[in-house]
Amino acid sequence: MSFGDPNNPYGQQQGAQPGGQQPGYGYPQQAPQGVPQQGYGYPQAPPVQGGYGFPGGPTEMPGGVKAARVMLFVIAGLQVIGAIFVALAAAAVNAAKNDATLKDDVQFQQLADYSGAALWGMAVFAVLWGVLAVFLGAKFGKGGNGIRITAIIFGVITAILGIYPFIVIGLIHTVLAILVVVFVAKSDGGAWFNRQQQPQY
Repeated sequence: MSFGDPNNPYGQQQGAQPGGQQPGYGYPQQAPQGVPQQGYGYPQAPPVQGGYGFPGGPTEMPGGVKAARVMLFVIAGLQVIGAIFVALAAAAVNAAKNDATLKDDVQFQQLADYSGAALWGMAVFAVLWGVLAVFLGAKFGKGGNGIRITAIIFGVITAILGIYPFIVIGLIHTVLAILVVVFVAKSDGGAWFNRQQQPQY
């Protein structure tokens, strides 16, 4: 038996490494230096992007922000309905002012003039407030922190106006406006509006 005999089970085999470890028998071969080693099994996943804790911010609008957007559209619809009723009331006051039996009543004529102008002013304000609600809701998709702050201010003013002049009718406005403020002011709302915007080409 020679020392290098390939048929000798007790001799040193060809290609044997120091320490008696054979490549391919239970030990992985080491990669050459300078080559990065990867783990076994599944390939490495790409880094996660987006999400609340990452610089990119959330990639999908949070549920609370979506709900606030819908509530803004509902408020806008209620504003239009309210403007129609106020305009009808102003028209009724104007028609009563032209009534022949009331033409000689100076006090009624003064009240009708004041009431008619106030009602028309309220109708115009209601329409403009509804347009602002639609504008804010439409900007929720791409708007930044300025839209968020404007929506919070809009919600606060709407809630106050719903409480004071129109206590019963404005209750729906008040509840919706408070919910808009809460959903937009939450942390996920802040993450959505402060997210890194995609460049527009």
